[in-house]
Amino acid sequence: MPKESKDVERFYSTPDVVAKLRRLADALESDQPFRIQVAGERIHVPVRAAFSIEHERGDSEEEVEFQLKWEIGEGDDESDDEPVV
Repeated sequence: MPKESKDVERFYSTPDVVAKLRRLADALESDQPFRIQVAGERIHVPVRAAFSIEHERGDSEEEVEFQLKWEIGEGDDESDDEPVV
């Protein structure tokens, strides 16, 4: 059964962000899949995910987004051996 569409944004403390980014960098550097927990939901990110950095500028604010994107497909079963970022 396909999961429903969703868009979640969560703000974290600086130490929490640092820890998540450090573990994410370790997983990317070692070419390993991983799971990340966002707003209480664990998300499986496969090795084939593409990483991008996006910059947006509006009238009153600017934003930088670090994004990982991938197609949902076969072989995306989660493994309990993957670290949770």
